[in-house]
Amino acid sequence: MGFGSYDESEQQQQTTEDDEDVEAVNVHQNDHDGQMSFESDVSTDELVSQLGEMRDDGDDE
Repeated sequence: MGFGSYDESEQQQQTTEDDEDVEAVNVHQNDHDGQMSFESDVSTDELVSQLGEMRDDGDDE
């Protein structure tokens, strides 16, 4: 073979027996259709303030 030439059989998609044994992953296996709620004595403004502080602390690293 000269420079730049190739064997076309090497360029075809190759499969192995291992590929056939792999099971598909079901990404919806653990979906949750219910509702979630929680109660807190802390106001939204206080929570946003705490989040801002946590973000500021993370910038120091």
